[in-house]
Amino acid sequence: MIFLKTKEEIELMRQSNMLVAQTLGELAKIIKPGVTTLELDKVAETFIRDNEGVPGFLDYNGFPNSLCTSVNEQVVHGIPNDKPLEDGDIVSIDCGVLLNGFYGDSAYTFEVGNVKPEIKELLRVTKESLYKGIEMAQESKRIGDIGHAVQSYCEAHGYSVVREMVGHGVGKSLHEAPEVPNYGRRGNGPKLREGMVIAIEPMINLGKRNIYMESDNWTISTVDKSPSAHFEHTVAITKNGADILSSFKFAEEVLTLQS
Repeated sequence: MIFLKTKEEIELMRQSNMLVAQTLGELAKIIKPGVTTLELDKVAETFIRDNEGVPGFLDYNGFPNSLCTSVNEQVVHGIPNDKPLEDGDIVSIDCGVLLNGFYGDSAYTFEVGNVKPEIKELLRVTKESLYKGIEMAQESKRIGDIGHAVQSYCEAHGYSVVREMVGHGVGKSLHEAPEVPNYGRRGNGPKLREGMVIAIEPMINLGKRNIYMESDNWTISTVDKSPSAHFEHTVAITKNGADILSSFKFAEEVLTLQS
């Protein structure tokens, strides 16, 4: 069942998503070679709790941490650990927050030190594809229009789209209907309606699209070990188009100052 949100509920969701955005901003300050993803996880949990939120991923279906931290060929659901990040790595940080009874959910792939130009380009195109999908998140469209926009943009640049992992509805539950694939055909899938809130999250590989689950039963990685990028926004469908409830502003302000 797809749950439609009232304008008041959407504003509460904006608050939870802003806390996610601020958390990503705090993490951007400390991501560098030598830092461990477990250290990032501890910083995120402390910041979320200090701001009256609850980490949305911690203990979700048994997940052991507050962040999903996926490094290089890891696509999503990476478990934070004590291995230091290295110069040239990329790390996708997926963060969820429960605040005021509603979830916020957003992800950003960060560069660690000096990243190869071809990987920088993967990140750029993946982030741009997210906004291509968001442009289709309007009342007159369908879920397939979002997926088609992401898929066509990324494949035109020579990248592959992960099929098995998809976006989703967000609300009082972290994952709600409908599923939001990053591939599809125009005019197909559930119709978008005012009050729907969905997480759009392209997961795009430099190599082939094939993935597998690692032995920890959480981490999803590319079969060919090619790097994978992941960007995610939570978006509300309104009569005036897509309303992006999450934000990359805080993280990108930090990254701009560091560059």
